[in-house]
Amino acid sequence: MNADLRFLLHMNLRQLFLQHVAQTSTAPLALEIVKAEGCELFDASGKTYLDLIGGISVANTGHRHPAVVKAIKDQVDAYMHVMVYGEFVQSPQVRYAQLLTQHLPPSLNSVYFTNSGAEAVEGAMKLAKRITGRTEIVGFVNSYHGSTQGALSLIGSEYWRNAYRPLLPGINHLNYNSFKDLQFITERTACVIAETVQGEAGVIVPENNWLRAVHDRCKEVGALFILDEIQAGFGRTGKLWGFENFDVIPDILLLGKALGGGMPLGAFIADKSLMDHFTDNPVLGHITTFGGHPVCCAAGKAAFEVLLRQQWDVKQKVALFTSLLIHPQIKAVRSFGLWMAIEFNDFDACKKVIDHCIQRGVISDWFLFASNCLRISPPLVITEQELRQSAAIILEAIENNP
Repeated sequence: MNADLRFLLHMNLRQLFLQHVAQTSTAPLALEIVKAEGCELFDASGKTYLDLIGGISVANTGHRHPAVVKAIKDQVDAYMHVMVYGEFVQSPQVRYAQLLTQHLPPSLNSVYFTNSGAEAVEGAMKLAKRITGRTEIVGFVNSYHGSTQGALSLIGSEYWRNAYRPLLPGINHLNYNSFKDLQFITERTACVIAETVQGEAGVIVPENNWLRAVHDRCKEVGALFILDEIQAGFGRTGKLWGFENFDVIPDILLLGKALGGGMPLGAFIADKSLMDHFTDNPVLGHITTFGGHPVCCAAGKAAFEVLLRQQWDVKQKVALFTSLLIHPQIKAVRSFGLWMAIEFNDFDACKKVIDHCIQRGVISDWFLFASNCLRISPPLVITEQELRQSAAIILEAIENNP
């Protein structure tokens, strides 16, 4: 196929994308990715990109890890979708749930697989109401938990909520890291849902044992303590689970993104005594057609096994990257594990750097609640050479866009 024909086919596909695939912004990147491997993406023209966001913390073990690809192929050869969740004993679900709970505290022993992180949030909200008989839910300013109606009600920004009101009643948003606001967690509160580390706020870390204080306040008033580790889980913070950094154990743990090893998968995990509230009054208290899809569970289990086998030296990589990112226009570099926010004066300055980086073959993005910050959440397998290359291009982008 000659170059002119390839170009025409590419343009036709781009036009079809814009016409027939629902758009979420007025200016999509519209990169036509045809292959991904490790930390690299390849577009239709043959251009190579270093992926510094890993599909938004999805590809922790890299794109298309051989063990994950093999697990997918093996499972497809056996069976794909066979029946609604919970009715058939499906080995990939059972084995993955067993493996996850073997590496979690004893109280997190029952896994409900979902299609996505947002659905995990929805299920946890229902479960908390069912267990406590209460309706009030506490979230936090600048939190992000997904875009479905319940999860959207929890989002800590009126900019994203306002266009879709009325939303769920009884949602209170407190200030993250505020000890004073903990007084608003009361005997009316069914649950508190917090990100272990706030992602879309620009990697905001709980300070001065604040997360422990939230946990203790929940115990005091009988509310469930729910941690959203949809981004923070699976080694992103330098430990297997983000909560391990803060001496707390949630009543319900929310997972997604890297959970599926590149396939769509979410989960909420609790003690069986809590999860059993979904079994009666009403029966089928929470159901899903594709949650825990066998191919997704096979892929996720394979990726998790890779993560457990290999020790990712996250601290060393972060230290290297931050040592290279020194420039007068960089106001701050916040990090918690291999999860970073490079802060600029404003969105325009950040966007110019992002655009230049993409032109030079480095993929990054901004944060929903911190649009002046550059997102860094690459696959944990990223090499020191790739980090040096990325840092050099980011600094070049800053110099070329004063």
